[in-house]
Amino acid sequence: MKLNGDTIGAIIYPAIFFAMIIALFVVPAFAEDTTIDMLNKRDDGAKMVYSQDVARIDVGDTITWLPKSKGHNVEFIAGPDGWDIPKKSKNNKEVAITFDTPGVYMYQCTPHKAMGMIAMVIVGDDTSNLDAIADMKWRGKSKKKMKAILADL
Repeated sequence: MKLNGDTIGAIIYPAIFFAMIIALFVVPAFAEDTTIDMLNKRDDGAKMVYSQDVARIDVGDTITWLPKSKGHNVEFIAGPDGWDIPKKSKNNKEVAITFDTPGVYMYQCTPHKAMGMIAMVIVGDDTSNLDAIADMKWRGKSKKKMKAILADL
């Protein structure tokens, strides 16, 4: 059988079109990046806070904390079993952490924890360790802030 240009085009062009359609729907999932600011005052009037009290992300996502006001850091104080808690960041330094283990993570600003500068990350909608987080002892304004965070979940 001899194929001419019209026959080849009738076979090739639909195949290319079909391959392009498949490529549109078979796109690999990429991890997301989230940014959280360290602030003296948030737009809602809250003082000594992170821009988000609770961040919900997927496994493999990265959060970058940006020092928008001086004197703040990120110190993780709790997380799910099997996760190695990183060293606290230095004051006024950007820090990025990728979360590969599902669960609930708590962190604070070391100098302002008594002022309520605490926040939570929930990875993969896994709240299996939330009871352990809720049972943690808090001081100062962090006690009231933690109650508010738990009530909003």
